[in-house]
Amino acid sequence: MDTAPTEREMEILKVLWEIKEGSVRDVHARLQKQSGLHFNTIQTQLRIMDEKQLVAHRREGRTFLYWPLCSREQVSSRFLHKVYDGAVNELVLNMLSSEKLSAKDLLELETIIAQARQKKSRHQKKGS
Repeated sequence: MDTAPTEREMEILKVLWEIKEGSVRDVHARLQKQSGLHFNTIQTQLRIMDEKQLVAHRREGRTFLYWPLCSREQVSSRFLHKVYDGAVNELVLNMLSSEKLSAKDLLELETIIAQARQKKSRHQKKGS
C-alpha cells in the first residue's frame, strides 16, 4: 500500500473487507443506498484503486472480481503513524474526548485493554 486511501476508497475498502471479494455490482449494491454513488463511479474508483495497489482483481467471464490488498489493521496502523507518530495513547485520548461513549462502550474498552495486558504478560513470561 503506497498511498493512503481517500475517503471514497475507504468506503469501498470497508465493503470489500466485509465481503472479502466482489464485483463492481456487489460493491455498488452495498454503497448505493448510503452514498448514492453511480455504478460507473464505483467501477472507475476500483480501477484507480487497482492501479494504486489497494485492491487486486481477477476476471471471471466478463466480470472483474476485486479484493482488498490491505487490511483494516494496516490502514489503521498507517493512520496512527501518519497522524499521531505512532503514539497510541494520544489517539485513544483524542477519541475518548471527541466521541460520546456509553458506559457499555467504556466497559468494552476496559475489557480489551485487560486482555491486551494479559497477552503481553504471557509473551513476556515466555521470553524470560
